[in-house]
Amino acid sequence: MSTAQSATLSVVGIGNAIVDVIGHAEDTFLERHGMVKGTMALVDEERADAIYRLMGPAIESSGGSAANTVAGVASFGAKAGFIGKLRDDLLGTVFRHDITATGTLFPTAPATDGPGTARCLIVVTPDAQRTMNTYLGACANLGPADLDRELIESAQITHLEGYLYDPPLAQEAFRQASEIAHGAGRKVSLSLSDVFCVQRHREAFQRLVDHHVDVLFANELEIFELFQTSRIEAVIDRLRVSTELAAITRSERGSLIVAQNRVIEIAAEAVPRVVDTTGAGDLYAAGFLFGLTSGRSLPACGRLGSLAAAEVIGHVGARPEVALHELAGV
Repeated sequence: MSTAQSATLSVVGIGNAIVDVIGHAEDTFLERHGMVKGTMALVDEERADAIYRLMGPAIESSGGSAANTVAGVASFGAKAGFIGKLRDDLLGTVFRHDITATGTLFPTAPATDGPGTARCLIVVTPDAQRTMNTYLGACANLGPADLDRELIESAQITHLEGYLYDPPLAQEAFRQASEIAHGAGRKVSLSLSDVFCVQRHREAFQRLVDHHVDVLFANELEIFELFQTSRIEAVIDRLRVSTELAAITRSERGSLIVAQNRVIEIAAEAVPRVVDTTGAGDLYAAGFLFGLTSGRSLPACGRLGSLAAAEVIGHVGARPEVALHELAGV
């Protein structure tokens, strides 16, 4: 993949600026409160407050899919940026501190009125599956006016987060960001994020992938839902005419990289103990995009993705606890 030499950033992410609240509970907690295990549900502020009161002791840390990815890219030692909307409140201050502490550029000004900073209430069950309840708050108002043209033009790849696709303003922001990136000779990547997101926006995601996306990230359930098939061979055939490059994650079975002329199977990295799968796909994308923007081969990109995903599922929280550049020896 070729990118313009004048790029000063590896990746800029556009996504939800969210603070994660992570707690542990038994499966019966999910059943009792009507949660579908392993998925993300959008909730209003009242529901978010109710779930928070019901949760036991929790850890608060900044999250958001694209934000986790660019934090991972920065942990590999590359330069990254982020565009996301938050409020001038306590959680907004926490998020800004956490993302900039990774070395990521985050120039988006906070909103001074309207909904508060978003939060994601994450329940981790004993099998390490995470069930998410997200109050989008200020994120829902992100639109074209919040795009930073210079930041997008300065990045080799603009990475879009499927979770952000619900509000109509964000959909237009995605299209405009893609046009800015491509107009500057850059690339665009997209994470499908969640099977329910794909169900809500299947046709729109298909158009986005066909016309705006160069690199696609998805897990098997998401990609099967997008193309309405359960056959991986059919998915591969469809991807070859839809986008330049795709990475399909398959949990303990590793991942598949689909290029227009070949398919590469990548093994999962060994993990002594899976503690929390929050952020696994985000960090896979981080490793892959770091590899891609630093000129590595596709198998090496996949291995870096597996390495980053393995690190993050070995502890609670969706961002690395160990510097990924040290772990990868880069």
